[in-house]
Amino acid sequence: QGQEKLSCNPRKENGSHVVLCELGNPMKAGARVTVDMELSVSGLEDMGDAITFQLQLRSKNSPSSANASVTVPVEAQATMELRGNSLPATTVLPTSWHRVEGSRRLEDHGVRVEHIYQLHNKGPSDVSGVTLRLAVPHRLGGRTLLYLLELGTEGGMRCATPPGLNAEQV
Repeated sequence: QGQEKLSCNPRKENGSHVVLCELGNPMKAGARVTVDMELSVSGLEDMGDAITFQLQLRSKNSPSSANASVTVPVEAQATMELRGNSLPATTVLPTSWHRVEGSRRLEDHGVRVEHIYQLHNKGPSDVSGVTLRLAVPHRLGGRTLLYLLELGTEGGMRCATPPGLNAEQV
């Protein structure tokens, strides 16, 4: 009839984490009890897409018990943010400039522009196995638009080498 806060105590039992809640003592025969529980569980990154809780209802006055299992879906939420900039921010080639075919000097291929991208996890969950696909238009009308010289990463990331990376060994 009324609502009461339960007194629950976490403990370890046979290698499992157990939460023991006392529902009432004494309880009248045939009493019906509805319990709403809110659990906060951490470390679920590698648990898959669901977690199962085993529930057991026992009475100190009876040797029998009732068992139930509840499966709750696990959903990680994270907001990813991609930031980027170019150094220099603006590049202008003189109208008289022409690429020198076969040259291995960087300045004969154009002005060096460095593009820096940062991928940030704004949470609230941790992320792993993130794939970022970045398409760089390096050819236009059969001609070189951007000459991809090198690719570098920081922070334990791995990158696949794009086709045409430093094709002329500049």
